Amino acid sequence: MFDIVCLVSGGGTNLAAIIKAIEDGSIKNVRIKSVISNNADAYALERAKNAGIENKCISPKSFSNRDDFNKALLDELRSLNPDLIVLAGFLVNISKDIVDAFENKIINIHPSLIPSFCGKGYYGLKVHEAALKRGVKVTGATVHFVDAGIDTGKIIIQKAVNVLPGDDAKTLQRRVMEEAEWIILPKAVEMIANGEVL
Repeated sequence: MFDIVCLVSGGGTNLAAIIKAIEDGSIKNVRIKSVISNNADAYALERAKNAGIENKCISPKSFSNRDDFNKALLDELRSLNPDLIVLAGFLVNISKDIVDAFENKIINIHPSLIPSFCGKGYYGLKVHEAALKRGVKVTGATVHFVDAGIDTGKIIIQKAVNVLPGDDAKTLQRRVMEEAEWIILPKAVEMIANGEVL
């Protein structure tokens, strides 16, 4: 069995897409060993609980400094020893120590076609606001490996989504999730689990 750990911060819609893909057999021989959130109020933790998945909150607010938080998160990940760590809407920068400890074993979903609208400051609605401001006709989502940079790791899979007249950041965000993120994140997990990505 290929074990993954999902790191989440909010509603957990990408987590839900992975859970569904495992349940309906789109992803085979994969189990979510644990879900970890930096936010105790994240609905993603409720989704994990409802699916019978071990879950916990490790919040930076519980520590006197960021180094202690990073160490606690690293210790937890080491104890779980997953085959893959999936950042499924995790709004915390991963420390270099974690990246080094799990080299080529961490993936992230980003709501644009990298290299567009990515890097420092580009997350959540800000990505879609920037795309609309620039006037692009096509946007999308990217799953990539996590390295020491921000959104700079090797690209695994991308999917394009049309920008429609009258879109605002929220309608565009929803369409990118539905037409791209929820499709390619489970697909990337499946590809990695089956040795299709090196």
